[in-house]
Amino acid sequence: MHIFRLTKGMDLKKSIIEYCKDNNIKAGIIGACVGCCYEIYFRLAGGKDFYHKIGDHEIVSMTGTISEDGVHIHVSFADIEGNVVGGHLSDGCYVGSTAEIAIIEVDNYKLTREFDEETGYKELVIEKIK
Repeated sequence: MHIFRLTKGMDLKKSIIEYCKDNNIKAGIIGACVGCCYEIYFRLAGGKDFYHKIGDHEIVSMTGTISEDGVHIHVSFADIEGNVVGGHLSDGCYVGSTAEIAIIEVDNYKLTREFDEETGYKELVIEKIK
């Protein structure tokens, strides 16, 4: 289990990737994330359009997988009126006061990503290690 905190101005996605590289996490899942962002940016369902907004947003959920060659993270944010939006986390989400993250590292699986012609994305390949 890895638990760490990001501080104001850090890019949420880039910082998670950097933490995983620095700590040699090759396979894992995001167990929790709480905090806030002052600017949010994520890809919407369908993979073509993006959502961008400046203003205070609470991180109300985050889930994802971490592999040797990439991350796949979904996130939900609530604005100051409680409206919730979310999608595929992209670079450009900047932490407000804090983001507290827990990553569960798994050592009995090898996770990689390979391009899938059907989806058009690099998709997760799961190999159980004996």
